[in-house]
Amino acid sequence: MKTSEGSLQNDPARRGVLLLAHGAPDSLGDIPEFLLNVRGGRKLPDAAVQEIIRRYSLIGGSPLLKLTNRQAQALARELGLPVYVGMRNWKPSIADALRRAVGEGMEGLVALCLAPHNSRTSIGLYRKYLEEARAKVASSVAVEFVENWHDHPLLIAALREKLAQGIGRARAEAGREVPVVFTAHSVPEKTIAEGDPYKRQVLETAALLAVAMGQEDLPRYRVAFQSQGMTAEPWIGPTVESQIDELAAAGHRHVLLAPIGFVSDHVEILYDIDIMFREYAKARGVTVLRTESLNDSPLFIRALASMVSARIGSAASGGTL
Repeated sequence: MKTSEGSLQNDPARRGVLLLAHGAPDSLGDIPEFLLNVRGGRKLPDAAVQEIIRRYSLIGGSPLLKLTNRQAQALARELGLPVYVGMRNWKPSIADALRRAVGEGMEGLVALCLAPHNSRTSIGLYRKYLEEARAKVASSVAVEFVENWHDHPLLIAALREKLAQGIGRARAEAGREVPVVFTAHSVPEKTIAEGDPYKRQVLETAALLAVAMGQEDLPRYRVAFQSQGMTAEPWIGPTVESQIDELAAAGHRHVLLAPIGFVSDHVEILYDIDIMFREYAKARGVTVLRTESLNDSPLFIRALASMVSARIGSAASGGTL
């Protein structure tokens, strides 16, 4: 998306970066309002809201904003450019971030969603919210929107680093090779049926990561989808639970989950994997291990910097990228 004519490349205007993330409630009391934002004003049943409050309470609240700010700070150091953070469903909002950028004299921004795989249910909504906010508060700012980055070589390298570390720990604990299940957030089946590229991109990331690891390190892997929504409509699978069941039936007593669809610790990692899937697996005699999230991994920050640099020219970073 270019929201004004021309490109940011070779543009002498003041430039910066806008990181877009999902957002997380500041407190348990904020969760009902947060969920209304997530669902576009549509209410969840009270039982579902209470369940989500319970999950956030068990993990002590989400660290997403703290981690996103750390990513922004590291990226600013890497690029030598201002980096702003806008949350789709909470504070600081995308409009808040744009107001700040305008107040600091920005004339051009590269907008990058912290979600590697493109779906109209995620990146499509970020783009929509950004366009609406820009029209209201920052119409003079040129914005380039990074649409796809699931196969960026430095993203694969960053994921490979975490996977290699996870495989090493899993081998040490299990005393043998441990099956790997790559995970990403599920989306409604109808989204994929209508031509959404999300599932294909997740599978491509998994395949690229397996190749990067080499057959001797990752001879077999599975891909599963987690964190299905609390709605009646069908969501894509296979589920993580189904893969744990199959591996348990095959005699495996350890499984390594590698969440490749997430770049930060959040409720999907800290509750869904670290609590729910571990309890599910334990009841079947299986120990769940997982790879560390990317968070502010230096390789991951370099991946973000590379994508930004490609759009604004190496001169913006003093020729260091």
